Amino acid sequence: MYDAVSVETMKKPAAVLASRGFATDAGSAASSKGMPGLRIVPEDVLPECTVLEDIEAGVSAALDDIIAALTKPLTAEEKSPKPRELEKLSRIVFKGNLEEVNRFFYKRGWSDGLPIIPPTEEAVAEMLTGTDLPADHVVTKIIPRLGKATVEKIAINAVMAGALPTYMPVLIAGVQAVMEPEANFGTCEVSTASWVPFWVLNGPIRHDLHVNSGSGALSPGDIANATIGRAMGLIIKNIGGARKGIEDMGTFGNPGKYTMVIAENEEASPWEPLHVQYGFKKEDSTVTVSFPTAHILSFLFGTDAKKILSSVISTISGVSWGGITIMIQPHLAKTLSDDGWTKPEIAAFIREYARVPAYRTRIYWQSSSGPEEIRPPLNPEDSVPAVRDANHIRLLVAGGTGSLFVALFPGGKNWVTKKVELPANWDKLAAKYKDIIPTHLRY
Repeated sequence: MYDAVSVETMKKPAAVLASRGFATDAGSAASSKGMPGLRIVPEDVLPECTVLEDIEAGVSAALDDIIAALTKPLTAEEKSPKPRELEKLSRIVFKGNLEEVNRFFYKRGWSDGLPIIPPTEEAVAEMLTGTDLPADHVVTKIIPRLGKATVEKIAINAVMAGALPTYMPVLIAGVQAVMEPEANFGTCEVSTASWVPFWVLNGPIRHDLHVNSGSGALSPGDIANATIGRAMGLIIKNIGGARKGIEDMGTFGNPGKYTMVIAENEEASPWEPLHVQYGFKKEDSTVTVSFPTAHILSFLFGTDAKKILSSVISTISGVSWGGITIMIQPHLAKTLSDDGWTKPEIAAFIREYARVPAYRTRIYWQSSSGPEEIRPPLNPEDSVPAVRDANHIRLLVAGGTGSLFVALFPGGKNWVTKKVELPANWDKLAAKYKDIIPTHLRY
């Protein structure tokens, strides 16, 4: 789509063939590049189709439409498209009770399907106490619509998600992180693969916010883990404009898009923390984002170092991915460390020994290899690395005391870490919300 826009800007006619299910997505992409009149020809070839007969039949069926799109004179609207009229809203968009507000927001497409907290003037003002930045400060523009992520808009979505004002510094840093080119957010947020933003917190802010790094950290039940990820999802959707089935074309979707947030258990880790690996000071607070596609448990053969590594290698070899995050419990990490293993040595070992026959990998069946691929061997039975670069294997120490499994998050090989900047009133603000923790009845 973007290539077609570039061709059109050079005064050359272009038409885009789009699988019928992606026609709306294609139109949205053209509009985001300032060319809403770009001609799109829907066709019925399935995306990523490799059956030559189906491709030829689909293209043949669309051929007359392709010729018409390239030769038919432009209409007056196409020559000079008018900006789409957007509804002008006042600051107070709706008044009603909680049920009425939720229905209004849901019908407008502003929620994620769960009930939201109404972003009243008072609630947003309280959320803004979590940062020293002015409300109209533009943190960044979020793709695909290049929506201006002002501090106030971030705060509005944070309120809707049920977040606390102390989460604002993390959300601002998170918005900055996803828009770094290295994050590959432009692909991950809308891909058919349904990538999930996986947020990892490091540094002292983990304790100020009570971010769970132990048992069930990825399960419901912790307000920080739940609402930081949810707020980022609403920010991406409402400000960036990545809407399910319109721009976000995830084939199956992913429940992790509701929220996927954890802290590293630095105190129990035998190795340096994640953010220190990436050049930050131990006393810095940071947020790291990557985009895995799945959560897989590696069933351990045993709890000594050899069996732990063999189990992980076996699981990775069974799925074969381009990048992977390995989340390992503190006591198992200590076992590996006591046996002399460092994080870089573990990554290098897994890269070397997690191998699969070439015919079981995508690269063997592709006609050409991209810049990050390796050339497939001539013999389909010869092995190739399941993970092609040791730098795409990362270890994260977190989780509870169980010893049966290690958690693997395949697919996310691009990590971006941002420092969390705290407001001047941080100590007072953190103290205000420090007691918001669940107290469970014992029985």
